[in-house]
Amino acid sequence: MTISFAAGTRQLIVEHAYACHPEESCGLLAGSGNGDVQRAFPTTNILHSSTNYTIDPKQHLAAIREADQDEMEIVGVFHSHPHTAGYPSVTDVSLAPDPTWLYVLVGMEDYESPTVRGFRIQNGTITEVELEFEESNT
Repeated sequence: MTISFAAGTRQLIVEHAYACHPEESCGLLAGSGNGDVQRAFPTTNILHSSTNYTIDPKQHLAAIREADQDEMEIVGVFHSHPHTAGYPSVTDVSLAPDPTWLYVLVGMEDYESPTVRGFRIQNGTITEVELEFEESNT
């Protein structure tokens, strides 16, 4: 299964990871129900931690409302691992709230060249999914 992302989405996710470094960045992903991601909503990590994140509840609600207005729904979450590879940690697996969501991780083990990977987490099982990012025309 391949998940397509709208143009500019990868850049936005990675820029947010850099802006939050050395803390974990976080945000929500929205799409129209076909599985593809049309929008990313960067949010504040209210834990201000380099090893865990919690999305600001007010920003979470605002993202849901904005997605609803655009006839989209929240289909996943993204966050960074500021010093390690982009693979779900034990904490990520234990806190995964929805087995249908896409979990996108920015691995910053190599700070100059971060990786962006996607996963499904269902009943403790991690399955990597292929991500395809549309190129921006700018």
